[in-house]
Amino acid sequence: MPGGHISTKNKHVIQAEDETTDISSLVNVYPLTPERVASFKSPEPTAQANTSLDLEIAQYQYRVGPGDILNITVWDHPELTIPAGSYRSSEESGNWVNADGTIFYPYIGFVQVDGKTTREIRAEMQQRLTKYIESPQVDVNVAAFRSKKVYVTGEVENPGQQAVTNIPMTLLDAVNQAGGLETDADWRNVALTRNGVEQRISLFALMQKGDLTQNRLMQPGDIIHVPRNDAQKVFVMGEVVSPQTLKMERNGMSLTEALSTVGGINEIGAAATGIFVIRPNASKELSDKIANVYQLNMQDATSLFLGTEFELEPYDVIYVTATPLTRWNRLLAQIIPTIDGINTVTESVNRVRTW
Repeated sequence: MPGGHISTKNKHVIQAEDETTDISSLVNVYPLTPERVASFKSPEPTAQANTSLDLEIAQYQYRVGPGDILNITVWDHPELTIPAGSYRSSEESGNWVNADGTIFYPYIGFVQVDGKTTREIRAEMQQRLTKYIESPQVDVNVAAFRSKKVYVTGEVENPGQQAVTNIPMTLLDAVNQAGGLETDADWRNVALTRNGVEQRISLFALMQKGDLTQNRLMQPGDIIHVPRNDAQKVFVMGEVVSPQTLKMERNGMSLTEALSTVGGINEIGAAATGIFVIRPNASKELSDKIANVYQLNMQDATSLFLGTEFELEPYDVIYVTATPLTRWNRLLAQIIPTIDGINTVTESVNRVRTW
């Protein structure tokens, strides 16, 4: 027979233990009704304040670490203050914090500054300088922040590291400083990893709906990863005008949107009662079912309103079945050429015999 073919004959076929299980017994079918669609719909994020974040920001203090550069001034004692000069910045002329967390300062020697605030460093240096200077007035500030970083990776304009400074940085600040989101960013599933623990953040809820509880105060070592939306896709198959894979928009996609994107159902061949959404069961450990199937009856076109309320999820399969008459006509379309061919051969044989 012409054309390629693969046969399992004489091949080593691995038999599954449950191969005899009827797959129809492993799915649940839910006809879509207004009440059922309403129960499936996830609650919309709403605008709300984040009082805990406000308190964290109000109490925020930067703590010095190795690599930072401190600018220290003792008023009325220029011999203790390295002059910046006309061409030297505070960063160039400041006191570098060593790897062991110390700085060296005249008269008092090494000062442990790692993990301390500028106020704590100022108080210690002032107390130690009183042995040499009467009522010293000391000012300490950070000239360069180099010890602490957060990292923004994935689908942002400028991924990379960002310095933690004395100005509190939130997750939204970090994303904005990285240039904002790329077109292919999945802003509903942003990952924040802190101390090896990952949590999911919805920038959609934060930026689109004003849910400030999604925002976080950044801590040194935090990693923000904005994934691509490659997994945000659904599959439309069967009796539709243009079967294809669709990438979901940032705001999600409804069943009606998906059907309209592929040109709608095939009005001649599609069964209006056979519009199904096949959704893999993500929590297989809690159920013996491998999938849930949702059926939309579109005999009355007003039921498309239900489709606008039914939100699709990644890797949903939309399948539109054919009518029994369409399937029968397809069967005939395969059989009739064979019958015609047999008739043609028979007539040819008869002619030969007649000759």
